[in-house]
Amino acid sequence: MEEVEVIIVGAGPAGVATSACLNRLKITNLVLEKEDCCGSLWKKRAYDRLKLHLAKQFCELPYMPYPQGTAKYIPRNGFIQYLDNYVSHFGISPRYHREVQSAFYDSKMEKWCVMAKNTTSNVQEVYCGKFLVVATGENSEGYIPKIRGLDTFKGDFMHSSLYENGKAFRDKEVLVIGSGNSGMEIAYDLTNHKAKTSICARSPVHVLTKEIVFIGMFLLTSGFPLLLVDIIVVILSMLRHGNLSKYGFQRPRKGPFYIKQITGRTPTIDVGCVDKIKTGEVKVFPSIDGIEGNQIKFENGMVNHFDAIIFATGYKSTVNCWLKDENIFFNENGMPKPKFPNHWKGENGLYSAGFSGRGLFGVSNDAQNIANDIFFALNKRKRRI
Repeated sequence: MEEVEVIIVGAGPAGVATSACLNRLKITNLVLEKEDCCGSLWKKRAYDRLKLHLAKQFCELPYMPYPQGTAKYIPRNGFIQYLDNYVSHFGISPRYHREVQSAFYDSKMEKWCVMAKNTTSNVQEVYCGKFLVVATGENSEGYIPKIRGLDTFKGDFMHSSLYENGKAFRDKEVLVIGSGNSGMEIAYDLTNHKAKTSICARSPVHVLTKEIVFIGMFLLTSGFPLLLVDIIVVILSMLRHGNLSKYGFQRPRKGPFYIKQITGRTPTIDVGCVDKIKTGEVKVFPSIDGIEGNQIKFENGMVNHFDAIIFATGYKSTVNCWLKDENIFFNENGMPKPKFPNHWKGENGLYSAGFSGRGLFGVSNDAQNIANDIFFALNKRKRRI
């Protein structure tokens, strides 16, 4: 058994940011990570052409801005380098190959007990700490929805987390399911590799540009009312893209930043796919009704043949697979029950980092809030003693 003040589960941006903030306050902490690296989602489960969709000032981790001369929108490899430099700069040493199997609060000890399997040695390890930070995030595991007949599909299908680029799909009929950021960007990438690309738009979505999002973020951080910002952003989107309903996209009734605040769902930031849709290079279909072999039937009655399906259908939290929380702080979907801005703190020294639905900007705020709260709690205990 190893004892430490703070146990952090997950070495993604949320986990390492929290560790960095704790290190600055000289609070001992330990980061457990099941993979062999930090930021495994970025290093192992992201497509080649991925870039951060928000400007760099909204994507910094605490106490370390991007170097001078860095591009406004950071490419995947640039962010990976930034993350590795961050870990080195703040002296973070994650314990890799540690697959957490259970974590529970021992009321007698008043500590969290975490049991992890060292997957390199096959040895069970036990860690105890006054505080537990769940930093596995909202994107722990790729989600593929249940579709009637998917088991009969004769072609290849994968989650977007396994997609690297479109080279293997040249001249193939490919259906991308999902019109969010990943879906639209993967569809764009497929066409650039000469794949015959279609996209399934399952629900209403706001389609913006990086520049429009930047304007919206700037106005919000400058104190403009959310409703006014949404009105401005939607008008700019209509001026840029026109009426997309005739191409198969419906606009939500609520504004993009309102939806982001309430549900955590981000607007789709176009990287060039809209123009390809308008020219017919990318076809748009509604939701799928069923699959039989290579034939896919859509809700509007159309039937088309496809060689491959890529599910850009998001991720799910896996917290409930190992945390013995009894659905007190985390709900049945593995998300904090308290809504933003109270989502980061539970009871008995339990915290969550990276569950705000606000990307790296939210991660940075969570890490600082958690570290400061733990610092205050520890000082309070010392004064009692």
